[in-house]
Amino acid sequence: MGRRFDCSDAAQRTAGVLEAAAAVRRGELVVLPTDTVYGIGADAFTPAAVTGLLEAKGRGRDMPPPVLVGTVRAATALVDDLGPYGQDLVDAFWPGPLTLVCKANRALSWDLGDTKGTVAIRMPLHPVALDLLKETGPMAVSSANRSGRPAATTVDEAEEQLGDSVEVYLDGGKTDDNTPSTILDLTTAVPRLLRRGAIPVEKLRGIIGYVATDD
Repeated sequence: MGRRFDCSDAAQRTAGVLEAAAAVRRGELVVLPTDTVYGIGADAFTPAAVTGLLEAKGRGRDMPPPVLVGTVRAATALVDDLGPYGQDLVDAFWPGPLTLVCKANRALSWDLGDTKGTVAIRMPLHPVALDLLKETGPMAVSSANRSGRPAATTVDEAEEQLGDSVEVYLDGGKTDDNTPSTILDLTTAVPRLLRRGAIPVEKLRGIIGYVATDD
């Protein structure tokens, strides 16, 4: 099994973040707590690591992982443009459970799967996740579970499903809420809701006005 660190202990948290960052730089997988559910993460710029993440989950390239960032500056470097609404949404809801789908920066050399030129980005509201992301830079992160099974809300659940495919497990305790992030597509003229989640549509509309839904 991968190495496990109890992040409720200050010394273990520091050691764990450093070990996890080193593992990510080696192209290995790590499990980290977020403000929604536990995530399995890899270096976003190491294609073999992203492939390993998808294989660990039992997913194909048709379901590319989102990218988590530790700063807004890191996010803006990954996209061509946040568009007319992106900055207002970032100011209102980041760090937090809002994932924004934007057109990816075409100058970047990475391979997240079949993204059709887009990238889903989020800055999580969790101190351990942010500490790790500030060490690693942008990470491809998906929920820490096998495809089709419930998302892990504890490190035990993540370890039971992912086992030896993960090098480092960061234990941040049980997550407060297993509601996933809200996903909003900013690649079209009118922002479109792709997944309902922790941030209600009404709150999004309170910031940017109209949001298209499938209702």
